[in-house]
Amino acid sequence: MAATIGSALAWWARSKGDRTAIVVDDASLTYRHLHDWSGRIARSLAERGVRRGERVGVLGPNSLEWPVIALGVLKAGAVLVPLNPRLRPAELRKVLDDAGAKVVVFPGEFGETVEATRALGEDFSAIEFAEFTALRDGGREDFRIDLEPDEPTALLFTSGSTGMSKGVICTNRTLLNIVFEASLTEEGLRPGTTTLLVLPLVFTPGLVWGLLMTVVLGGTIVIEKELVPGRAARLLGEHQVQAIFGVPLIFEAISRAPEFQEADLSSLRTAIVGGAAVPVSLLERWANKGVALRQIYGMTEAGGVATATLLQEAADHPDSCGDGSIFTELKVVRPDGAEAAPGEEGEILLRGPGVTPGYWNDPESTATALADGWLHSGDLGTRDEEGRLKFVDRLKDLIITGGINVSPVELEQVISTLPGVEEVAVIAAGDERFGETPAVIVKGDDSLDEARIIEHCRGLVADYKVPRYVVIRDQPLPRLPSGKLSKTAIREEYRDISERFEKVR
Repeated sequence: MAATIGSALAWWARSKGDRTAIVVDDASLTYRHLHDWSGRIARSLAERGVRRGERVGVLGPNSLEWPVIALGVLKAGAVLVPLNPRLRPAELRKVLDDAGAKVVVFPGEFGETVEATRALGEDFSAIEFAEFTALRDGGREDFRIDLEPDEPTALLFTSGSTGMSKGVICTNRTLLNIVFEASLTEEGLRPGTTTLLVLPLVFTPGLVWGLLMTVVLGGTIVIEKELVPGRAARLLGEHQVQAIFGVPLIFEAISRAPEFQEADLSSLRTAIVGGAAVPVSLLERWANKGVALRQIYGMTEAGGVATATLLQEAADHPDSCGDGSIFTELKVVRPDGAEAAPGEEGEILLRGPGVTPGYWNDPESTATALADGWLHSGDLGTRDEEGRLKFVDRLKDLIITGGINVSPVELEQVISTLPGVEEVAVIAAGDERFGETPAVIVKGDDSLDEARIIEHCRGLVADYKVPRYVVIRDQPLPRLPSGKLSKTAIREEYRDISERFEKVR
């Protein structure tokens, strides 16, 4: 079966070998070089004993090596498991165990993290980036093991509302379907598109809509190691960037940089924003530069972007997320499954060619999420008379901070292990910069203070999960008749937490 990410890369290496594929800082790779280098990595993995279908974790921040190694994993016939570099060892261990990964590739500076992760469970093979960096130069290399269209080729782990990480399965078929659908509309991506990526490669937007979309369409991806707003504004003009995507935080930061006013944005054709509420003032700021920011709705299970505001409707319907895509349908339903009337709130359901076939080794969650042939999002929305979707809220309790999911249950479990904690609830607090940020409400004894709770969290979870608000109370938290904490009552009591309490960090 030749319809794979690897076969697309091989085609561009043959037909447009001198075209620039990847740019990171002052370094760049042509398609010929990218194909050969990733092929040598694939062969090396196979020679090390990595078998077809085996899960391989790739850890680390954005770099020149990361995307090449990721492509090497795919070309080795293995299953790519991107690992968030901000996770702590216990969090990494959970993902690796869930995936059944026996190999982890990492940059040298993560050596201590990898060893600490190793110590928490079964051993795994650890390979430093440097061993694959040494393969950068060499002869032609066409090594490639193609998986069947519906075999898993990547697992993208996303937090669930239960606090349990779930591996969303991507196959060559779903990934190529996402690319195909995205390239069919006038405002969509095209072969040869230049994209600026200021998001981490390890998440769905960076991996699927950044790297893999670029490789399949033979484009150029300019990868930034971190967001530097003024530099990003300059790069948009210097590279004649045609596509950029991200959470509102990114577009806000770029638009506030002094360089934005003088930036040449004339080449920018596709600018999509999502993952949090999008202020109208932000849309207006980019519109004044001739760029229509199009709001999207999507989720990892649907390939990242399921629907986006049509270009011609961006100005008149700024709070709309469009009405689906060419092949992706959506509907809003009542609790009984009947379609909601226009303007009536209900759960958002999706179906289309980019929807995941399920969760890794989790048939129960798969059956629940994909009931009746539709992906049940757990999100609340409405549709207008013309079918345009408006996202309202999450039925789930997930907190989205800066576009990254944080599970309240996970944080509650971590904080509950701190001596002195009797009850704990984590809710979302409004935040001007990140959209939302975790806030913790605790009932405990006199030994507790904000500093102890924050320090405890810092040692166990990534920094973006550490609460920015801590409230310690001596009264029990509200509960339901069943005995469970009443999150509805807690959220209502602390709906203005960001106004009543000071941030603790």
